[in-house]
Amino acid sequence: MTFLYEILGTPFGFILRLIYDTVGFQNYAVSIILLTLFARLLMTPSTISQQKGMVKTQRIQPKLRKIQEKYAGNQQKIQEETSALYQREGYNPMNAGCVPMLFQFVLLFGLIGAIYYPLSHFLRIPDAEITLLTEAVKKLNTSTFGNSSFLGELLVMQNIDKLQGIAGVSEATYAAIKSVNFDFFGLFSLGDIPKGHGLHVIWAIPVLSFLSSMATSVYSQIKQKKSNPSMANNPAMGCMMFGMPLLSLYFVVNYPAGIGIYWIASSIFGFLSTIVVGHFCNPKKMIARDMIDETVERRSKENSLKLVAKNKEANN
Repeated sequence: MTFLYEILGTPFGFILRLIYDTVGFQNYAVSIILLTLFARLLMTPSTISQQKGMVKTQRIQPKLRKIQEKYAGNQQKIQEETSALYQREGYNPMNAGCVPMLFQFVLLFGLIGAIYYPLSHFLRIPDAEITLLTEAVKKLNTSTFGNSSFLGELLVMQNIDKLQGIAGVSEATYAAIKSVNFDFFGLFSLGDIPKGHGLHVIWAIPVLSFLSSMATSVYSQIKQKKSNPSMANNPAMGCMMFGMPLLSLYFVVNYPAGIGIYWIASSIFGFLSTIVVGHFCNPKKMIARDMIDETVERRSKENSLKLVAKNKEANN
């Protein structure tokens, strides 16, 4: 997984730095939020494609059930008829779900890579110096983080004042790291962990992360009930609805606040994206529109066949 963060994080790190220097108000937290928004905007075509694929899947489900009922017990015939149905409908299961998800997967790993590895992708510090700094910071935080390598660079940003004088690390590197505004509007550092604080404003981060993630899950569950009631009644759906918010809560409580900022921004922008795409690509309207198009196309073919038959009769 680490190599994916490193490869895909490079272009996103460049964009993060560009945002920081231009529209990010020289604030790392604001830049993370804007980068997350940028990534979500890039995902919009994929989200729309996924929505259309889901609608197409819903439309052909009744036809698939008829094939399965008609040829029950004959798996080869079911596969042949299913393949023929897909060809007639112009439907590709890969395009309906896998391809859009793969695109989102690439963007997500690039985004996380840029945020988790600020020294590598944001400041572009030489690898040798990064290794020296991350090894040194582990010794400062072994009781809290163990050997969590993917947190190392964030911890260096947080503890740079304690890492002065390491042999092999240039003054230019120290100056570059210190020049980054790593505070959240003076309230706390993005390297602070909520778990290590008592009653403090930083606890707003896990609370907001849980609430935003929960809102997305509840909304998705409501949509699922409307579009596919039988699937929505599956107990696993209820587990998923609470599972992701609780998982995000665990991570945000136990990891640096900068990661929590990303999770909140990602949940909020994802929720808004789902609402907007759902409004403009309403499944019921799309199904109705497809059915009208199919009816028009079918009648056009029927009229063409009738015209051909009439011409043959006239010629005879």
